[in-house]
Amino acid sequence: MRKGLAALCGAAVVWAATARDSPRKKLIEFGWDEPSAAFMKGHIEEMEKTPFDGCVYHVDFKSEKGESSFAWQTFGKRAFSESELQGSIDALRTTRFTSFRSNLLRFNATPGDVDWYDDFSAITTNARLAARVAKLGRSAGILFDTEPYEGPLWDYTRQKNPGKRSFADYSAQARRRGREVMEAFEQGYPGLTVFLTFGHSYVRWQIPRYQKPHAEVTFGLLAPFIDGMIEGAREAQIVDGHERSYWFKDAAMFREASALMREGVRPIVHDFERYKRVMSFGFGIWMDYDWRHEGWEVADFKKNYFEPEEFYASVRTAFELADEYVWVYTEQPRWWSPEGGPVKLPAAYHDALRRAKRDGAGPVRRPR
Repeated sequence: MRKGLAALCGAAVVWAATARDSPRKKLIEFGWDEPSAAFMKGHIEEMEKTPFDGCVYHVDFKSEKGESSFAWQTFGKRAFSESELQGSIDALRTTRFTSFRSNLLRFNATPGDVDWYDDFSAITTNARLAARVAKLGRSAGILFDTEPYEGPLWDYTRQKNPGKRSFADYSAQARRRGREVMEAFEQGYPGLTVFLTFGHSYVRWQIPRYQKPHAEVTFGLLAPFIDGMIEGAREAQIVDGHERSYWFKDAAMFREASALMREGVRPIVHDFERYKRVMSFGFGIWMDYDWRHEGWEVADFKKNYFEPEEFYASVRTAFELADEYVWVYTEQPRWWSPEGGPVKLPAAYHDALRRAKRDGAGPVRRPR
């Protein structure tokens, strides 16, 4: 009996050590205080005093208007060269990252001024370059913001020839392009993380929400595009960041969203078994959610959509149900600034986030 107890105790010690030593879930910052590579170089000590494990950042290139963000020109007709981004690459290489080891380079679905049957060589060139820059900058990978800010990229009904080519035709072509983009990412950075703001789950949610068939929802072509990315992934991990959880307070909402990402998307996924192997599932929380209507008060917290304890509860639940990544989005409050220090960021929210990470960020869940 004592030998049995000893064995059980020994196994418990090994399990505890393994859980303690396993990679932990990560907290990512993304918002209007999004830094450039140059900003990170000059402010990394300040940034690493926050609870985050990394942030979404951008790299700049020189244009006639001065410095412009590469992220807003990646998904279009212009191909960039590494030399155009050299200043940002140098800044990343010489930044002394300590705790910020999970940074993500932003890559937008903009300008999106292409049809799926157009020449995609500029886009794949930019995808390869972005991934290479992320690797040179010792980042975890790419934040692929799939929101179509400047064009109807994912809307089949607004493509060039929806009358001449069926939704099935466009879906097959979008899938092909997704595979090409993913292959380009991995050529630049084998085994990177590609973090999506919207994934299959958003498309699946739109169908009953707007009572339209898949072919008619505004993000309809995003699903086959990500199917192609999944096909093209070799060592990479793709994350559904589930931006729709920005406003979630009720734990049941998180559980429903988790079930949607893990199983509910099955009807619109091309290869569900591969989907389960490649995909990881996370959540985003917008701390100053809908501030234009709700307001953002730095003293009277009851006027904010999230009071500090509500924010704590949502982030903690997100951590408990996420596989690896939780991200916090902000617009009015800034975690860092050119002047140094936070802006419109009450200490109570900073403390709530730190506690939520401490209490909720357990070991990473690996793909099935």
